[in-house]
Amino acid sequence: MKCPHCKTTDLKPTMIDEYLPAMGCDTCHGSLLSLLYYRHWAETHRPPQSELGNAVAAVETSDTTGAIVCPKCARVMAKYKLSGRIANRADMCATCDEAWLDGGEWQLLEALQLSHKVPAIFTDAWQRRIRRELTEETRREILTRMIGTDGTAKVEEFRAWLAQSKHKSHILTYLYRN
Repeated sequence: MKCPHCKTTDLKPTMIDEYLPAMGCDTCHGSLLSLLYYRHWAETHRPPQSELGNAVAAVETSDTTGAIVCPKCARVMAKYKLSGRIANRADMCATCDEAWLDGGEWQLLEALQLSHKVPAIFTDAWQRRIRRELTEETRREILTRMIGTDGTAKVEEFRAWLAQSKHKSHILTYLYRN
């Protein structure tokens, strides 16, 4: 099997974590991860209980930006964002149930405390949540540019208060009419 990133290097058996086998590339350090093996590993290993900190910033990764093909079936693999805060995307072949992790992405998943949630990343619900978070972050940034940090804080405080009010619809009606 050839590396989908390098296209010339043969993939070799490797371990990306204790008891988690994969096929790795010695050139780009990417790994083809069987989700069948992954699910067994995830069921038998407890997730780490470390705190998220600057560890994410310290993880060096590469990210294949173009489309890659599955080394097993040669179909184009779909790209899935890991998180809204980072640009890296994992690739998945739905036909073969295999995931391609670029060099350093397994360590990034561990730093983000997502190493035990890999199948969830490949769901529509996960991707929709990321898009909602990014949209909300963008809306907040636009509001901050328009009315400043203090004004945005007041709006968010009012929104939190309004969400708790049993008269929310009456308040909104009053505000919309003015």
